[in-house]
Amino acid sequence: MERFRARFGAAPHVYRAPGRVNLIGEHTDYNDGFAMPAAIEFYCWVGVSPREDHKLSIYSEEFSAAAEADLSSAALQPSKTWSDYPIGVALELEKAGYRLRGANLLIESEVPMGAGLSSSAAIEVATALALADQSGWSPDRVQLAQLCQKAENEFVGARVGIMDQFVSLHGKEDHALMLDCRALTFESLLIPDSVKLVISNTMVKHELASSEYNRRREECEEAVRRLSTALPGIRALRDVSLDQLEQHRHLLTDVIYKRALHIVTENARVLDSAEALRSGDIVRFGQRMAESHRSLRDLYEVSCRELDLMVDLAYQQKGVFGARMTGGGFGGATINLVDARYAGEFKEKMAKSYQRETGLIPQIYICRPAEGASRIPSADL
Repeated sequence: MERFRARFGAAPHVYRAPGRVNLIGEHTDYNDGFAMPAAIEFYCWVGVSPREDHKLSIYSEEFSAAAEADLSSAALQPSKTWSDYPIGVALELEKAGYRLRGANLLIESEVPMGAGLSSSAAIEVATALALADQSGWSPDRVQLAQLCQKAENEFVGARVGIMDQFVSLHGKEDHALMLDCRALTFESLLIPDSVKLVISNTMVKHELASSEYNRRREECEEAVRRLSTALPGIRALRDVSLDQLEQHRHLLTDVIYKRALHIVTENARVLDSAEALRSGDIVRFGQRMAESHRSLRDLYEVSCRELDLMVDLAYQQKGVFGARMTGGGFGGATINLVDARYAGEFKEKMAKSYQRETGLIPQIYICRPAEGASRIPSADL
């Protein structure tokens, strides 16, 4: 990182963390449910060098902007800008008992912003590894994921679940993670070479995305409150079966019922998709993806015209096993499971069709699952 040396006058240690795509299991993580993300080969890079004080001096290549924070100050407040992510992570590490050294940080990310590929979690995880390591700490990776999630929940103010940070830390090359978001246990499931993950970025992100995301979480919590009057043992929608939901539907408004129905059936789809991968049944996996998109569109109501168009266009192409929106919704990207022989053709034809329909030029990426976050040896820089 020559830019780091030029800015801070020191040679950095460098850490990187990947973004992610979620194959199936959308909005289930904050309901203690199941999800199947995969880390992808788009990374956030953080260079770090120590300071003698207890301050962070941070520079973002993407925003060409600097920020500073005194970790000894009790008055640190969110600025509602990009710097809340690294600063929030530092504060959570300190609260957890990891006394940090002051640090110079340079952040550079290639994870597309606004595409639903978790650029925020990549920043958080790379920063957490950099700050902990250069301060002499080696926190457990599950704990690191929890602290990064807490930073985004409490300092940034986005009520995200654990999935994004977890897979950024635990990703495995050529594998998806079958993640239990309550137990924080996972199984690595091989994605066969015969298929490619193709991400299609709609290039739109509607303004209501963040507010509606938090509202969906509140609606799920309201469903649990109402259902718990008849099912006192439940802690989250993960604990509710489809039969129980139908039996006690009268306790819910129509909207709350639809939200709960998506979560309950989505969890079942994730479990069945894992079985499909274990047995090599890609056709069945693709069917679950199609069902997931319909549920997100009609029950959870987090899709939009552009995402639906992307999915419809995908099913007009050769070699497509499944397509669905991925991420929080209201724009962002779709994930497509495509026969590897047709992936290049899929990319070309999808781009032309989407541009013809919308006037927008999409970003389309052919991916394989990647390794999780790590320190980069100086010889590799």
